[in-house]
Amino acid sequence: MLGVISRRLDNFMTAGIFLFMTNNLFLRCSTMLAAILMVFSVVLPLHAQPGNVTTLLDDAYATLAQAKHDYKGHRVNAMKQIQLALGEAGGKVSGKGKNHEPQGTSDAQLRAAQGLLQQAKGALAGKALKHVDNAIAQINDALAIK
Repeated sequence: MLGVISRRLDNFMTAGIFLFMTNNLFLRCSTMLAAILMVFSVVLPLHAQPGNVTTLLDDAYATLAQAKHDYKGHRVNAMKQIQLALGEAGGKVSGKGKNHEPQGTSDAQLRAAQGLLQQAKGALAGKALKHVDNAIAQINDALAIK
């Protein structure tokens, strides 16, 4: 009787240990996969397509143009920098974005333009990249104004 109980207990313990090891292995593998994916998303950011960079810059310009408030000149300075970057990239301002919005919406518009400029940075170099960096700095300064 004691032998039967001992064998059942051994089988139960072996199955429990196997189940624990399987779950632990699954957890480790999934954690490792998540870590690898996170590293690749940081190391290899998505870059804007070169043909699409002028569209991103023009959209950022139009987004800033819709903002109602001046932000002590920083919004306008950012728009000038974007216009210069568009010229360097072989594009020009399309003129869209004539509506004006309330302050809160203007802040959101500035953040949206900032996001578009961040996307465009991957496809730019030289003077165009410098102008986009300057535009982002102007937007940061504008958003700091309350």
